[in-house]
Amino acid sequence: MDVETITLTIDGKDISVAPGTTVLEAARIAGIHIPTLCHHDDLCSEALYSQTSESDRPKHEESGMLATPSSCRLCLVEVEGLSKLHASCALPVHGPMTVRTTSAAIRHARRDILELMMSEHYGDCFACARNGTCELQKLCEDYGVTSERFGRPRAPLFDKAAPGNIIMRDMNKCILCRRCVRMCALYQGVYALTTEGRGDHSRISTFMGREMKDAACINCGQCINRCPTGALTERDDTEAVWQAIEDPDKIVVIQTAPAPRAAIGEAFGCEPGTALTYQLNTALRRIGFDKVFDTTFSADLTIMEEGAELLSRLYKGLVLKDNAARLPQFTSCSPGWIKFIEHFYPAYLPNLSSAKSPQQMMGAVIKTYFAEKNGWDPSRIVSVSLMPCTAKKFEAARPEMDSSGFRDVDYALTTREVARMLKQAGIELPKLEGSPFDDPFGVSSGSGVIFGATGGVMEAALRTVVELVTGEKVEYLFDKADIKPVRGFDGVRMAEIPITSVGPVPKLLAHLMPDFDWLKGVTLRVGLAHGTINAMRVLQDVAEGGPLSTCHFIEFMACPGGCLGGGGQPIPTDREIRTARAKALYGEDAHDVVRKSHENADVLRIYREFFTEGPLSRKSHELLHTRYKERV
Repeated sequence: MDVETITLTIDGKDISVAPGTTVLEAARIAGIHIPTLCHHDDLCSEALYSQTSESDRPKHEESGMLATPSSCRLCLVEVEGLSKLHASCALPVHGPMTVRTTSAAIRHARRDILELMMSEHYGDCFACARNGTCELQKLCEDYGVTSERFGRPRAPLFDKAAPGNIIMRDMNKCILCRRCVRMCALYQGVYALTTEGRGDHSRISTFMGREMKDAACINCGQCINRCPTGALTERDDTEAVWQAIEDPDKIVVIQTAPAPRAAIGEAFGCEPGTALTYQLNTALRRIGFDKVFDTTFSADLTIMEEGAELLSRLYKGLVLKDNAARLPQFTSCSPGWIKFIEHFYPAYLPNLSSAKSPQQMMGAVIKTYFAEKNGWDPSRIVSVSLMPCTAKKFEAARPEMDSSGFRDVDYALTTREVARMLKQAGIELPKLEGSPFDDPFGVSSGSGVIFGATGGVMEAALRTVVELVTGEKVEYLFDKADIKPVRGFDGVRMAEIPITSVGPVPKLLAHLMPDFDWLKGVTLRVGLAHGTINAMRVLQDVAEGGPLSTCHFIEFMACPGGCLGGGGQPIPTDREIRTARAKALYGEDAHDVVRKSHENADVLRIYREFFTEGPLSRKSHELLHTRYKERV
């Protein structure tokens, strides 16, 4: 049956759309640009509706949260037969219409709106973290707003750079677009931000006006990535890192995660999905880092520990009937997700894997194994990480992350921060020759690379667990070892992996269980969620005894798309950009010689030389896990 459509004319171009489509959406379909600051593709009605659970939709619809706020008014258009200008983002197509997106009246109105916005916008653009990527700045340039016709505020209002403040607010740069509020509420389900007051007294705030560090914020940084101006930024740690690099008594090392390497090129004009992994190694050495390590090493180490923990929990739960071995086991790599479960679902903390994230595992082995191997005093080592995530800053500062006897990771830098450092050094990243990572953490696997995408941790774990349990190559079960059932961008997913045969227990795991016979004929059920609003759905389903409660292992990622959509990634980001970044990661995985964590030569070496009793041993628990248990 043909879908009913309505034909309207926009700037002389006829286009047919479904009833209810907004004029702004129709214009975009027609390839006609209409400026806006409050609209974002991630926050359009269709995207938000798909993210909102059926039980929450009525209250969100009543509150207007699912509707476009039409607060900036920049998308004004003329409609033939109507006397006033109308906001195209809130104007549905209800019949044949003739629309104009540009005219003298529209241009003057948009310029007036921009000048009024600037009259409440404090600060100089050149000193702002969003200089060059600010959407307000770009529109002012486009519409010739070069004077302060209505004046400018001179008194700053911002959060202090105090310990614990990861998300920094400069509310004099806020234009009340409410993107941050809607993202936090409807995509993440956190509600750390809200709109207070009415009319001219409206402002974006937290509960009782607290600083972000004192709010129920998970530090995911998704609000930063949606903010069109510099009202929201991450805490800038680049100056502290520069000082460490310039200190001759310090040995400064950096680890780089896969997701930033697939995105940092965007800060240098490259198309999304341009991987600059090896050029970045060259650049980081050039600006003064003594060693450049690959976080995929510690991602593989995480799989060894987390995979062993899963098998141990299954053995204790299914064979020994130990109720303390809580299932399903939850992944623990995403610090935003960890803070989310701590705030909102503490009863499920025992389900979390005790394995640290790859960032923290790398930090611990740098200041122990690496320091011993080189005869270096760990107090001289400054450990830096390049991460896609603002929550990594909070994770690095957690008091339990000092198992090496020192702070395991001293500074976690976002992709945006490292891009700024390279630009300050005059480096044109895409033009550099590539160079390898440094030993002893330079061998990567495809499994470690795909950690950056939603489903990547699960796929990496399954490649190793299935192969170790069955004794057969995972390629026999999945073509080229690509476990496609766990891939994709659906918010919540499930997959089943039948185990039809088992092999002997590998020597590395022999201390955990005598055999795998108890797994023969078992169907391993796994679940996945990205974006904490989807994590909430999974936890509710588990609590109600739904299908996901039958899972053995569930991967959670706080950010949409996983780490590649992290709050510290280049701005802008949307579904199309996240898809391009994911393609880069999976492409790198497909071309890696080593594609499984348990085949990473550097990982096997550290078990031979350092964690000699294997995964989940006393030493590995002391350094690689958040709490010590002799056996999980």
